[in-house]
Amino acid sequence: MFQPPSDFGPFRTADGSLTLHSPTQMEQYHSVHGAVNESTHVYIKSGLEAVGKPHVDVLEIGLGTGLNLLLTWIRCLEGKCAVNYTALEPFPLSAPTLEALRHCEDMAWPGLHEPFMERMTSAAGAWRPSEDGLAFRMLDTPVLDFDEMNAFDLIYFDAFGPRTQPDMWKSEVFQRMFAALRQGGVLVTYCCKGAVRRTMHEAGFEVERLKGPPGKAHMLRAWKR
Repeated sequence: MFQPPSDFGPFRTADGSLTLHSPTQMEQYHSVHGAVNESTHVYIKSGLEAVGKPHVDVLEIGLGTGLNLLLTWIRCLEGKCAVNYTALEPFPLSAPTLEALRHCEDMAWPGLHEPFMERMTSAAGAWRPSEDGLAFRMLDTPVLDFDEMNAFDLIYFDAFGPRTQPDMWKSEVFQRMFAALRQGGVLVTYCCKGAVRRTMHEAGFEVERLKGPPGKAHMLRAWKR
């Protein structure tokens, strides 16, 4: 079973925001070219805004530091949508690690820090009721045991890359993701490898290669038509 490297520590990326970086594995939770820029481009601009619905059911694969959750919540607070947010995360980060990243402070939303931390450290399984437009639950269910069908409008696929976590990028996983989406739903990911694109296509997706975030030429967006 995959285990995140034990030496992850805060690392300031090119846009000033923090991520976690492992020097021994040369792995990080976000792009070193800008954590906020990457998450905004891939998951918000290319995902949440592309769905274009007033109410969106989101599934995130790999909650990580919670940056995608926070950026989505801010859109809810701005009145742009309401979201039911489900995150699969078998390895939730500790409260001290999350505190060190200061995501809410860096995003100029310090008032969100306490409710953000409550959600990021909540027990697996239970829904946190809607607050400021966002309801949230975290699940520790392995992705291949996740069997909800036709339940989501949008999937943020944010697992570690194929080099580090190859089992997350196999056909069986994307078949599960295809089944979890409603007709017209979309999956977005930072990864743009040709093998991943072909695997998504084989699972039934209509796949686009889009311009990537800073430091990356392309990303993938996959539709369930």
